[in-house]
Amino acid sequence: MAAKRNLVWAAVLALGAAQAQAQAPTGATIVSHGIGTFDALRLPADFPHLPYVNPDAPKGGEISEWAAGGFDSYNPFTVKGRGAALSTVMLESLMEGTADEIGAAYCLLCETVEYPESRDWAIFTLREGITFSDGTPMTSADVLFSYETLRDKGLSSFRAVISQMVASAEVLDDRRIRFTFTPDYPRRDVIQAVGGLPVFSKADFETNNRDIAESSSKPYVGSGPYMFDSADMGRSVSWKHNPDYWGADLPINRGRHNFDRIRIEYFGDYDSAFEAFKAGAYTFRNEASSIHWATRYDFPAFTNGWVKKEELEDGNIASGQAWAINLRRPQFQDPRVRQAIGMVFNFEWSNATLFYGLYERITSFWDNSPLKAEGMPSEAELALLEPLRADLPPGVFTEEAAVPPVSGERQMDRGNLRRAAALLDEAGWTIPEGSRDGIRRNAQGQPLRVQILNDSQTFDRVINPWVENLRTLGIDAVNERVDDAQLEDRRRNHDFDVITGNLGQDPIPGSGLQQYFGSKSTDDVFNVMGLANPAVDRLISHIEAATTQEELTTGVHALDRSLRAMHFWVPQWFKAKHTVAYWDMFGHPGTMPPYALGELDFWWYDADKAEALRKAGAIR
Repeated sequence: MAAKRNLVWAAVLALGAAQAQAQAPTGATIVSHGIGTFDALRLPADFPHLPYVNPDAPKGGEISEWAAGGFDSYNPFTVKGRGAALSTVMLESLMEGTADEIGAAYCLLCETVEYPESRDWAIFTLREGITFSDGTPMTSADVLFSYETLRDKGLSSFRAVISQMVASAEVLDDRRIRFTFTPDYPRRDVIQAVGGLPVFSKADFETNNRDIAESSSKPYVGSGPYMFDSADMGRSVSWKHNPDYWGADLPINRGRHNFDRIRIEYFGDYDSAFEAFKAGAYTFRNEASSIHWATRYDFPAFTNGWVKKEELEDGNIASGQAWAINLRRPQFQDPRVRQAIGMVFNFEWSNATLFYGLYERITSFWDNSPLKAEGMPSEAELALLEPLRADLPPGVFTEEAAVPPVSGERQMDRGNLRRAAALLDEAGWTIPEGSRDGIRRNAQGQPLRVQILNDSQTFDRVINPWVENLRTLGIDAVNERVDDAQLEDRRRNHDFDVITGNLGQDPIPGSGLQQYFGSKSTDDVFNVMGLANPAVDRLISHIEAATTQEELTTGVHALDRSLRAMHFWVPQWFKAKHTVAYWDMFGHPGTMPPYALGELDFWWYDADKAEALRKAGAIR
């Protein structure tokens, strides 16, 4: 549940394993409880529990959150339909990562993973006694079926990556499966990648005639701690704890999965969701609105002490939230046009006037981490970039890593407006002499139009001033308000000029980069801007093949500065804190892990606090 993305390798992001590797003779295999990417695993094979959980956390109760819009499917592995929140909550993988290590994957469904030093293949041995929620046993045939299903019918970018990576997969017996990796494919993350694939019930697919490429009205059957409870289609969905969960006593699960029920309520807009929270319609809120956080927590339940606010440190790489410019549109082919569009968004004014100074500007796809490129390229970066010069913007080599311009205190920064106008003039988009509408046109007389697709009432106050600046610049700009379903449909069909997306990346990036920035993924939902650049593809390949942290960091710096120089995004903002509010009936560890908030993972229900709220008349 704490995974950052569903389909971009949950496990990609051993002290004993590393010792075994160091002592093993050439050609020997390593048998371990997990695997690390660059560093040894912190936890030994006999660890009692994860270090950041409360191993004695009480079990029971309900936690509830909100989601926007609605849903019409329980299958998130397809672009058809909209999957319900947490609709993969019942699916487990052979291995999983933790919230306090980068690049570590520990056995979950598997008891051990065996592999040679070369990582040319891996054998996973399943634990004994694994059952799906319908009581049927899991075998290695289910693992093979899951891999083949995702390989053959998963999202297109996912299929492309996995088919490149795995040469073959074969069942050895009921508990063992062997993956053999493609010759010459980078070995760094291959075991973590296949170990992070969700495992389906083959019998569930056959009984219910499932097709992973199609929308589905039936929730999956899985082996995980939660299973489907109930739903009001499109309005709410609940997941209940499986009382017969096979893995409840595993050390990796101790102190986790503590709630009896997780409920998600859907709302049409942000304000209606906030009003429902005030009334107690749901109990936990990860507050994303600065104006709400700064000014609207003055309602009776908060002033009475029934609702708490907390700021918890967030060590994750920033989300990379940005307006993505659709490179599939002809008017956005010239990078000067894209740069000009971004130049007149005034973050400094927005942060001071609209956001109460709570945010920092996103400047990198790896913000809030050492992987962020800064300053001029190093010699090591230049060695990677020089052979790719023909396909990269010249500024990659001659300028510091691109950052959005700083604007002044006034909403319309005249200096940036003049610089943006000069860029558009150079690109051939000018205001014709005697123009009545003041709109810029190209040599063919076509107007320069920009529609910013938006489904959020809250975002109007941010987008409208930007639209005003764009129109002052001579661009026919509009804040195009649509409902949530329309936005999702148009996103999937690439029917937009500019749309908000999350482009932030992992601390050990690998194959997922192909999904977000690779030329083969332009038809997918991850590569929202439709980027296709051979230099980017080459840099991604180098990063995938990196075998040391230094090599990886150099490659990511080179890729980060290259992507930023292409100006296909208008970065938004982030804060290195979780700002959460909740009805005071939950507990969490005193020392939180750096890489997860974990409210659905290792928080718990406090029955005594809940009873105090009931006696006060705060809740039923």
